Amino acid sequence: MRIDILTLFPQFFDSIFATSILQRAVERQLVTLNTINIRDYAFDKHRVVDDYPYGGGAGMVMKPEPIGRAITAARQSSPDARVVYMSPQGQVLTQQKAWELAEYEHLIVLCGHYEGVDERVCTLYVDEEISIGDYVLTGGELPAAVLVDSVVRLLPGALGSEQSAREDSFGDGLLEYPHYTRPPEYKGLAVPAVLLSGNHQKIAAWRRQESLRRTWERRPDLLEKAVLSAADRAFLAELRQQE
Repeated sequence: MRIDILTLFPQFFDSIFATSILQRAVERQLVTLNTINIRDYAFDKHRVVDDYPYGGGAGMVMKPEPIGRAITAARQSSPDARVVYMSPQGQVLTQQKAWELAEYEHLIVLCGHYEGVDERVCTLYVDEEISIGDYVLTGGELPAAVLVDSVVRLLPGALGSEQSAREDSFGDGLLEYPHYTRPPEYKGLAVPAVLLSGNHQKIAAWRRQESLRRTWERRPDLLEKAVLSAADRAFLAELRQQE
């Protein structure tokens, strides 16, 4: 996979790309991560990339020409690359969306700044807008880093175990079950006995129920879309009766 990030601040990503799973994925040649400085595609000697908005108002708007040229250059080797604009007005990023984006061979991620980008950029070049939540950040660099991490970790070989990606929170539409490690007792709190039993069938059943319990307690909205078995529904019915 190849991911190009169009940004005014390429240095922002230096340490992120050289850390943990992203670094390992690059070293294993599972993904190529590039940053493209939008200023390099500006027309004038001062590399101006923003201007005042038509109609007045506070702030500046990123000009369409440099962005358009940058996207066109990034697309030269793969015209079918998916262009994603990180925008607070976009669809909220979910695990399902991360899985969908992980299927593409080439992603181009556009980071906005100031008051955003000229709307004609979205009309002409952007395939979809994605948000990481209902709040405003200084620029699209942080959201882009979140998007890249959520996608790259799903690539085969990026994690130590393929099962890890599937069992993460939201992997099956539910929050993940609680985890425990050594010591078996800490400050009076013991590891659940079932996890020490060695009975993998009982452990799997316990984890499924705890995943359901945690989702019901913390994100009940997720249960509306989750694929639930008859046993799952029976367990949730018991939880509701205990209210």
